[in-house]
Amino acid sequence: MTTTTTTDPGATDPTGETMERTTAQAPGTARPTAPQAPDAERLRRWRMVLGADSADSTGCTLTGQDAAMDGALNALYGGGAGKKPGGGRGAGGRSAGLGASAPSVARWLGDIRTYFPSSVVQVMQRDAIDRLGLAALLLEPEMLEAVEADVHLVGTLLSLNKAMPETTKETARAVVRKVVEDLEKRLESRTRATLTGALDRSARISRPRHRDIDWNRTIRANLKNYLPVPGPAGAGGAGGIEGRGTIVPERLIGYGRASRSAKKDVVLCIDQSGSMAASVVYASVFGAVLASMRTLSTRLVVFDTAVADLTDQLDDPVDVLFGTQLGGGTDINRALAYCQSKITRPADTVVVLISDLYEGGIRDEMLKRVAVMKASGVQFVTLLALSDEGAPAYDHEHAAALGALGAPAFACTPDLFPDVMAAAIEKRPLPIPDKEPQQ
Repeated sequence: MTTTTTTDPGATDPTGETMERTTAQAPGTARPTAPQAPDAERLRRWRMVLGADSADSTGCTLTGQDAAMDGALNALYGGGAGKKPGGGRGAGGRSAGLGASAPSVARWLGDIRTYFPSSVVQVMQRDAIDRLGLAALLLEPEMLEAVEADVHLVGTLLSLNKAMPETTKETARAVVRKVVEDLEKRLESRTRATLTGALDRSARISRPRHRDIDWNRTIRANLKNYLPVPGPAGAGGAGGIEGRGTIVPERLIGYGRASRSAKKDVVLCIDQSGSMAASVVYASVFGAVLASMRTLSTRLVVFDTAVADLTDQLDDPVDVLFGTQLGGGTDINRALAYCQSKITRPADTVVVLISDLYEGGIRDEMLKRVAVMKASGVQFVTLLALSDEGAPAYDHEHAAALGALGAPAFACTPDLFPDVMAAAIEKRPLPIPDKEPQQ
């Protein structure tokens, strides 16, 4: 048997370079000309990644489901991507185009839901809205029924709320309600459990009943009262057993008993500028959850250059969301002035500002208000975003200034939010993500 290295002019890698193939041949046998299965699969995958423009260089032709998947991707990410609806495929060229009609987009939405998992479908829908200008088509009921609903779609619908025809509004509310209910199922149980424990721990009393004693805090508070326990003579040294002793609980610390009155006041102050759409959705859901807890008094305020108090709608987060108006400018100082005017128990109040901190109002006044609130005992939390995406673009100078006042600004995921609130209620250090720049 001999081993030969040959150059196959018909075989190229995805960059277009000629490939060398090493084969083992027995004497007198012909060299195989068809690509082996691993090579064919590799070329098929590269062809799917690189798109139709690379068909000649890969030498791979797609058929069946592969061709259908490639067509769905080509319509969105083709060489003409970025065109508005109505653009089509040019002769021989790869160009994006779902067509201007709702039926054509509805068919495309059905295709991607057939060929791709839900998480990929949501990404492709967002890209279609951004790249192809399809937001206007979401104003049609049949389109809304075809899309995969998620937080980002809700944000888009809210931004279109004022332009939405009456025939579409009920369908839009149904889509938003489905997303909100899914979020509530995901977030409510843990939020209630975490904050109920934090509220119980924050209501400490100095003369608790035995069953209400917080032993961990009691032990830590009385460590100075440690006494060694005397032991038998000669055991562990003179007069004691090494490593043993007792703590005299001179001061008991206990949990407060359940109360019908609110133990803490929470003010959610939410920037409703266009870049904060996902944060508005999550904050509205959390606001509804917090409002359902009798031991919390929750207020929800949204703002741009004006301020709107939506507290009376907190029993239905869908009403809260349709009461917002995404877009416009930002006046954080005005919003904080309103929140400050509603604080009656500073030592028992948590203010959560959710904003990218691009202030259009009076910067120095904004910082003074934060300083005054903190000096009065208010726990002030600054979140650059409340979403799954991490930190957005934000004003670094304002974030640093707030950090210097003891209110570090950081992005928060929905899963972390209950822990942040629990720490604020108990007046503990906030669980700030390690990788998030704070100041």
